[in-house]
Amino acid sequence: MTGLIQLALGAALFVATGSAAQAQTPPAAGIISVTGTVPALCFGGTLTGGGSFDLGVLVDTTTGLLRTDLIASPKVLTGAFCSARSRIGISATQLAAQNNTATPASGFSRIVDYRATASGWTSTAAPFTTGSDNNPGSSQERATAFQGDITVGIGNFSTSGGSGLRLITDPSYLGAVTVTLSVAN
Repeated sequence: MTGLIQLALGAALFVATGSAAQAQTPPAAGIISVTGTVPALCFGGTLTGGGSFDLGVLVDTTTGLLRTDLIASPKVLTGAFCSARSRIGISATQLAAQNNTATPASGFSRIVDYRATASGWTSTAAPFTTGSDNNPGSSQERATAFQGDITVGIGNFSTSGGSGLRLITDPSYLGAVTVTLSVAN
């Protein structure tokens, strides 16, 4: 009887394996999408080299006229980027006496004009001249995403109202330069 049980068991095993092999189907493939988004981003960078253009004494102390040798070391915005088509813009405000705000006497001025530039983002520096009614190159676009440094400079100083005017006394002349990066449509 032992032989009969072994034979029956072997046959059952054969039938079980055979039917498992016949019932098996090829693996089915299912595709599951993986999605995400990246918004258009711009970052104006980190200012290196201090937060201001310090020009020191603005006038020649012998003549009282605006110094012709004013120089300011450029400032760098490091690590600027835009992940899409972008626009750089630069604007500036006149360097103006902050405490002595009265209309100056004849022969004097309380304002210094200058030219500010932002370079490195587009092939040509974006300029802005204070006191000018027209600054067409101050906003420029680049067609592709970009990362790099933006160098900001100031120069071409002039007394508002004419070079023959003297600047009024004031311990604080203040102006500002603003550089803006934005996504362009």
